[in-house]
Amino acid sequence: MSPYQSILVEVANNIAILSINRPEKLNALNSKCLQEMSEALRDIEHDEDIRCLIITGTGNKAFAAGADISELHNLTVPTAEEYAELGQRVFGSIEDFRTPVIAAINGFALGGGAELAWACHMRLASENAVFGQPEIDLGLIPGFGGTQRLVKIVPKIIATEFLLTGEKFSAAKAYEFGLVNRVFPHDRLMPAARELATKIASKPGKAINLLMRALRESANMGLPDGLRLEADLFSQCVNTQDFQEGTSAFLEKRPPHFVHK
Repeated sequence: MSPYQSILVEVANNIAILSINRPEKLNALNSKCLQEMSEALRDIEHDEDIRCLIITGTGNKAFAAGADISELHNLTVPTAEEYAELGQRVFGSIEDFRTPVIAAINGFALGGGAELAWACHMRLASENAVFGQPEIDLGLIPGFGGTQRLVKIVPKIIATEFLLTGEKFSAAKAYEFGLVNRVFPHDRLMPAARELATKIASKPGKAINLLMRALRESANMGLPDGLRLEADLFSQCVNTQDFQEGTSAFLEKRPPHFVHK
């Protein structure tokens, strides 16, 4: 029996899949769901055999259709701040994950669901996916990082329009603006996500972790500091078994057999 009520976790072939499992609520994110996600993410993070994570939603309609409005309606100023900080911690942990995180967006990704997608490192969407930050129509602003991450993914003028109007937009438009890597027919989304995750998981794990660190930390650095970090991490790769295997395999004209050490 799963230890969780709001999510499902599957691990196989060095890939973890975390599915938001509230299909009757279009996978809306409430505090319980966020807390369970936090626990699961910690466990996945500490499992060194896991080399890629996919986040998706159960059912055919929604990735995550925002926050649970019935919970939002009863917030006070103190509980609203606690709720926002909880979501920010969970999504921040995804953004800072040591392994790559792929969002498989299989339907509505609205409000908090869109913010969850923006926190992932790569985003694949089904053709029926719908995106939006409609918090403004509830008398709110995004609280889980939407005002901060969206403006770093698309030009600020585009992010500002989406945030101020609450306009919903299609997967095709999301692809046009560079918000998703690729768009697939609905029945091809999870196979495509698994295929991408499998490809990443086959790469040398230590180099992947160092690459993720370079991308994560350099985002808040100027170019000179970022280049120094890159040189340091590049040199750490040389001290791995997989570097020796990868270079030897290239010189010997054979496929490499990485041990992720």
